[in-house]
Amino acid sequence: MITLTHYLSLSALLFSIAMAGIFINRKNLIVLLMCVELLLLAVNFNFIAFSRYLDDLSGQVFVFFILTVAAAEAAIGLAILVVLFRTKTSINVQELDEMKG
Repeated sequence: MITLTHYLSLSALLFSIAMAGIFINRKNLIVLLMCVELLLLAVNFNFIAFSRYLDDLSGQVFVFFILTVAAAEAAIGLAILVVLFRTKTSINVQELDEMKG
């Protein structure tokens, strides 16, 4: 039987992978966006695990709100990424340090 510890261990593993991805790869903007999404997935896993463990639906309601924010963040982030790629022809984060109006 899968217990709460299994879910929390999986969530901690996902969170650790995402944090490692953010700290190790600071060059590719797409990978950074994917790591942020993985962080949100780990948080959602915690909400669902505790909601299931405590027999309370409020954690699952929070997950719907977080998924909505994550979808909006991904859409806006990818739109900004496309515009940056068209102007700079690169998605290297180190080359995007200048802001010109």
